[in-house]
Amino acid sequence: MLRNTFVQISKRRFALASGQLLPKKYGGRYTVTLIPGDGVGKEVTDSVVNIFEAENVPIDWESVELSGLEENMEGVQKAVESLKRNKVGLKGIWSTPADQTGHGSLNVAFRKQLDIFANVALFKSFPGVKTKLKDVDLVIIRENTEGEYSGLEHESVPGVVESLKIMTKAKSERIARFAFDFALKNNRRSVCAVHKANIMKLGDGLFRNTVNEIGAKEYPELEVKSIIVDNASMQAVAKPHQFDVLVTPNLYGSILGNVGAALIGSPGLVPGANFGREYAVFEPGSRHVGLDIKGQDVANPTAMILSSTLMLRHLGLNDYADRISKATYEVIAEGKHTTKDIGGHASTTQFTKAIVDKLSTL
Repeated sequence: MLRNTFVQISKRRFALASGQLLPKKYGGRYTVTLIPGDGVGKEVTDSVVNIFEAENVPIDWESVELSGLEENMEGVQKAVESLKRNKVGLKGIWSTPADQTGHGSLNVAFRKQLDIFANVALFKSFPGVKTKLKDVDLVIIRENTEGEYSGLEHESVPGVVESLKIMTKAKSERIARFAFDFALKNNRRSVCAVHKANIMKLGDGLFRNTVNEIGAKEYPELEVKSIIVDNASMQAVAKPHQFDVLVTPNLYGSILGNVGAALIGSPGLVPGANFGREYAVFEPGSRHVGLDIKGQDVANPTAMILSSTLMLRHLGLNDYADRISKATYEVIAEGKHTTKDIGGHASTTQFTKAIVDKLSTL
């Protein structure tokens, strides 16, 4: 199921690219922007680099080192320029501390500059990972560039802060069509809009109504539903199997993504991707930085590894993606070299080596 999902995302991306070919180097190799990010980012991206090297994957990395703990818009611009050259990137998460003042999220600034508007996160149960609920299989597609993450806030008078939530019909239509296209091409049965239109009648009302209109007019073969975000959170915990594809504004997708990570056993298991009309950036679908475990060699690199296989399929390197995905799933199912977050005792390095060893037997 995951393989088919990845393939169809790839097809959608090329449709969005308006026929523009991705740049290749001599010999059919690709240059990909590599952004390790903060926390455990370097450890889990190193895992991918080691696996790719062992498999002789035709990828050359253009690395951009940058931390979200510092105000560094020049660094963000360097990452943006790298993506503009290469069109494709593999990215860890930049930290955005809640108590830090002076600048906003570098992650948000990066996505807005490149207009990578659609985030796709895949939440699917893993054989070998014990969870309370079995056979979870849902997708969360979130709008990446507006909503509460618009970054427009100010202190109008001392002690009074106005934070603006921006919702537009154009961007609501764009993410709605992306979600319906995804559902249609991946044999999904329904798309459910997540909102808070009972309170924010204009902003979230616009989002909900737009999704409903697009679905009814352009995708009659799919079921169109909507749900209030607080109820969605409860239902996702109690009965996640009722959901198929959830399409959300930015903040709600972030919240439900953390619920989804808990459902399948760990944020370290969630692959993800961000798509725009020209660029694609692949990063873990549950955006946990892991500052508390940085440098301890205990992080689970599965989310980054599977995000990288999504990237490979996007580039048309399906055979490499199939082998790496298969090896990763088999190592997890066997349970001998899994990381602590999913009940094992292996280090990041040991888990990565187990995948490389498994690849040698396939």
